[in-house]
Amino acid sequence: MDAAAHDAVAMRRALLVARRGEGYVEPNPMVGAVVADAEGRLVAEGWHERFGGPHAEVMALERAGVGARGGTLYVTLEPCCHHGKTPPCTEAIRAAGISRVVVAAGDPFPAVNGGGISALRAGGINVETGLLETEALRLTAPFRRLVGTGRSWVTAKWAMSLDGRIATATGESQWISGPKSRALVHGLRGRVDAIAVGIGTALADDPLLTARPAGARTALRIVFDSHARLPPAGKLAASARETPVLVVVGPNAPPTRLRVLEELGCELWTDNAPQRSEGLQGLLAELGRRRLTNLLVEGGPTLLGSFFDARLVDEAWVFLAPIIIGGAAAPAAVGGRGIPSLQDLHRLAIEEIAQLGPDLLVRGLVETRS
Repeated sequence: MDAAAHDAVAMRRALLVARRGEGYVEPNPMVGAVVADAEGRLVAEGWHERFGGPHAEVMALERAGVGARGGTLYVTLEPCCHHGKTPPCTEAIRAAGISRVVVAAGDPFPAVNGGGISALRAGGINVETGLLETEALRLTAPFRRLVGTGRSWVTAKWAMSLDGRIATATGESQWISGPKSRALVHGLRGRVDAIAVGIGTALADDPLLTARPAGARTALRIVFDSHARLPPAGKLAASARETPVLVVVGPNAPPTRLRVLEELGCELWTDNAPQRSEGLQGLLAELGRRRLTNLLVEGGPTLLGSFFDARLVDEAWVFLAPIIIGGAAAPAAVGGRGIPSLQDLHRLAIEEIAQLGPDLLVRGLVETRS
């Protein structure tokens, strides 16, 4: 194996182990690191395991011990050079005697942003950048969205029939997707910071919107409910003191209903924006201020349509069941205004197609033309 191929193998391993931190490290990014000794043998690996804990580089270097001296460190993100919750990784790298560092992608966080690479080079360490950069940028995309725009990464999720329906004309929707698909959704819920539905879904399905079994994170449950119609006896309001619920209300919501929801423990957030898109952007900015990295939008069609109309969807998970529902009155997955022309379409850059029992999962990034 030549040197370039060896480097690629090591970096792919670092990208793989980085994902072990998913759901545990946010709002920090997932990061992985691998150490090769002076002879090129891969001797240790590490990843950022939890928010506030040691970074991937430190974990890998501690496991490598003296094997790191004169060796190479492969890391998926530029090492930090500032004192935050942990000391600078650049100092740990120099102290370990590493002679070469291979970095997949730079860190956009203002306290780093090129400073880590500069500090390593100033310390006499050979630094190479850009190996598997595309993969590393994708790994840290939600973190980069939060740092770069101040808003959460938005993942839209829905289950539908082959003819694009999410329910029958009478509103029956449980269950379109099968058990394996629903289990995967619960796993996804356990990794995100917030889950949103519209009041139509809340009234029709009375969902709990929790991960079962519990995951790494407990998501804030958000209901878009301009007139505060969320039932006090429903699962969401009734469990608000155990698992947080935020109700997005309009300026004309009846005060008596607002008081009832507050007394049950729901947090209220008033959307005063004149346009729906502005209100969504305002909420995403609020979630960003709370350092909530990932928002999962579960529906229904009105809410999904609003997010797509506002061009705020970053990623989509679509569960396709091998059934036909039919009926002009049966709701489609995405409502809203839609696009006036195919030149304005939303295209999915597919990253995965997987079979889950009888269902298909199609997952990818949303690319919007405008």
